[in-house]
Amino acid sequence: MNTEKDFTPLTPNIVRALNDKLYEKRKVAALEIEKLVREFVAQNNSTQIRHVIQILASEFALSQHPHSRKGGLIGLAACSIALGKDSGLYLKELIEPVLTCFNDSDSRLRYYACEALYNIVKVARGAVLPHFNLLFDGLSKLAADPDPNVKSGSELLDRLLKDIVTESNKFDLVAFVPLLRERIYSNNQYARQFIISWIHVLESVPDINLLHYLPEILDGLFQILGDNSKEIRRMCEVVLGEFLKEIKKTPSSVKFAEMANILVIHCQVADETKVTNDLIQLTAMTWMREFIQLAGRAVLPYSSGILTAVLPCLSYDDRKKNTKEAANACNYSLMKLVTPEDDDDDDEDEKSGSTESPSREDKVDAGDGGDMLNSSQEAAGFSNISFFAPASTDRSQVTLDMDGIVQVLDRHLHDGSTGMMTRIAVLKWLYHLYIKTPRKMFRHTDSLFPMLLKTLSDESDEVILKDLEVLAEIASSPAGQTDPAAACDGLDSRPALKVPDKVGKTGAAESSPSTPSMNSYFYKFMINLLKRFSAERKLLESRGAFIIRQLCLLLHAENIFHSMADILLKEEDLKFASTMVQTLNTILLTSAELFQLRNQLKDLHTADSCMLFCCLYRSWCHNPVATVSLCFLTQNYKHAYDLIQKFGGLEVTVDFLMEVDKLVQLVESPIFTYLRLQLLDVESNPYLIKALYGLLMLLPQSQAFQLLSHRLQCVPNPELMRTVDGTKRADPKEREAERKRAPHANVDYGELLRHFDCVQGKHLEVRHQRSGRVAELPDRKLM
Repeated sequence: MNTEKDFTPLTPNIVRALNDKLYEKRKVAALEIEKLVREFVAQNNSTQIRHVIQILASEFALSQHPHSRKGGLIGLAACSIALGKDSGLYLKELIEPVLTCFNDSDSRLRYYACEALYNIVKVARGAVLPHFNLLFDGLSKLAADPDPNVKSGSELLDRLLKDIVTESNKFDLVAFVPLLRERIYSNNQYARQFIISWIHVLESVPDINLLHYLPEILDGLFQILGDNSKEIRRMCEVVLGEFLKEIKKTPSSVKFAEMANILVIHCQVADETKVTNDLIQLTAMTWMREFIQLAGRAVLPYSSGILTAVLPCLSYDDRKKNTKEAANACNYSLMKLVTPEDDDDDDEDEKSGSTESPSREDKVDAGDGGDMLNSSQEAAGFSNISFFAPASTDRSQVTLDMDGIVQVLDRHLHDGSTGMMTRIAVLKWLYHLYIKTPRKMFRHTDSLFPMLLKTLSDESDEVILKDLEVLAEIASSPAGQTDPAAACDGLDSRPALKVPDKVGKTGAAESSPSTPSMNSYFYKFMINLLKRFSAERKLLESRGAFIIRQLCLLLHAENIFHSMADILLKEEDLKFASTMVQTLNTILLTSAELFQLRNQLKDLHTADSCMLFCCLYRSWCHNPVATVSLCFLTQNYKHAYDLIQKFGGLEVTVDFLMEVDKLVQLVESPIFTYLRLQLLDVESNPYLIKALYGLLMLLPQSQAFQLLSHRLQCVPNPELMRTVDGTKRADPKEREAERKRAPHANVDYGELLRHFDCVQGKHLEVRHQRSGRVAELPDRKLM
């Protein structure tokens, strides 16, 4: 330092002592400075006071010489002590040079700077608040200082400053938040601990509404929650817990929208191997659950983003049980918010031209309402994370983001890695949306339909069942009745299903038949389901019966069998047609779900039942044994006998004999109890006995042969088993029995026999072509 410089009003002794390397001498100089400044205060000489401070700052505290800097720091502290309550007038000049020394490479000097600032702040108290950002910025750096003495000194200063902020009502939170938002992203553990401690203090001060600025620091808090230090994580959990309590107390003042995307980000774990990520995800999911419950229908415009975050968590195992439970709660609460009123959108209706249709369920509770959420936060820098944005900025009306929701649901269905519980949840959502908002959902049906059909091949029965519920709702909802030409466009060039006259067509033409409870998608569903069975024989073998039985419960069994029979009638793959008929026949004869349909076919008392029988019969002709069993079911015993007579001209294979074997087993089952009892009336049922004997003659000496043979041996008075010409029969009882079994002229059994010959002729021709043999077959036209 230049000793010839004029440091007036500082005396040469003071200047020399301030530059001394000994602390005691610098302390003596500081006492002299304090005495000098007190005199200037008493004289109200602010000019000299500023001059002393300026000399101490520029010539000492900011000097190149370390001892001079130490002298300057103790001198500035002495000035502050001398000024007392008037120090607030000179704080900028006092604080700035001290803060500059916080960056000094000498740890001892940083410690002295911390000590000097402590004395300055202690004297000034609340007057330092206008300079709080400068102090906070300096302290945040010292919090991460490697020297323990410096860190200890900074902690003392930190506690003093917190006390001042807590007892004051003049803290400028608006000016402080930008600095807090910047510092909160520090990766240093000590700096994070410092930040969390300050947030905790500010949040506890009644006069400071930090909740209003929570959207600006929430992401940083979640970053800190992933810190490796258990203590820091605990502190952060406490702070977040306090914020959440306050949110629950004052939900009307909470900026849900500005924090929503932050929660969506942190609900999605990027690295599942890090344990801290589980804590982040659980906390974010808990917040999301509370947000949905507190904001109510106001969150509906953001449903797609919420579902993006929630759905994957539903498939977590017990290791993440808490997160899974929170996600389930989120999913349930969000689903409950969707009501039929979300299907009302006049503008969209005009664009789509669709007509209004009533919902099939009453409205559910909408939950607590809330203000419309604002525009979502920017998602810059998170290209791999899903975000959501409001579907409408109109605060007066909540609009369901249907397009976004369907996109998310469809993406999860297409993702092969999606867990089973997530797939089930996706299908539950689709079903719920078709129930509550059918008109909006049917605008997406064409894009969803292929994937829903593909999901039938899922490994889980529960997934398939939920998938069938969705498909059944699509096929039966009144909202699905579309333009008939569009409904069948590109589906199939085959003739349309012939529906009984009693069935009304709700807006559908001949090209897209539908029943009173079905729409134009029903026929499309049946066609594509059979195509899928044809393409995936394994699916037919393993799940075919399960799928068809569930459809018979969800939709009308008669509709299922009527439509499938009609489609199979035009099936070009005859082998598949035969296999499919065999499957349908087994279901018809054995499934409890088909009880009513069996009763409808048993007696053929009505024209409708006769029409259904004829429809099934024509397709059942693809499988001769199934056709006989259908005749047994409908008590057409004479026709069954006539069919068996034709079996001699068919190619008897091992598969054929196995089917006859199964038919014999069915005859012994509870389904055909009535048939076995009719064997007691030999005179009235000669063709039944002759048909059973015909089956017996077809069978080799097998277990089934022995079973049927023993049954026929139980028939009383076998000598009465002779064919009696109907015109010569005089017994009124026999004529009544015959009348019951053929009550209507609607069934032309001769034509049915010709149809059977035609179908079997085609099967024989195909088998000959496959085996390379050439056969001369007459041209037959399918009736």
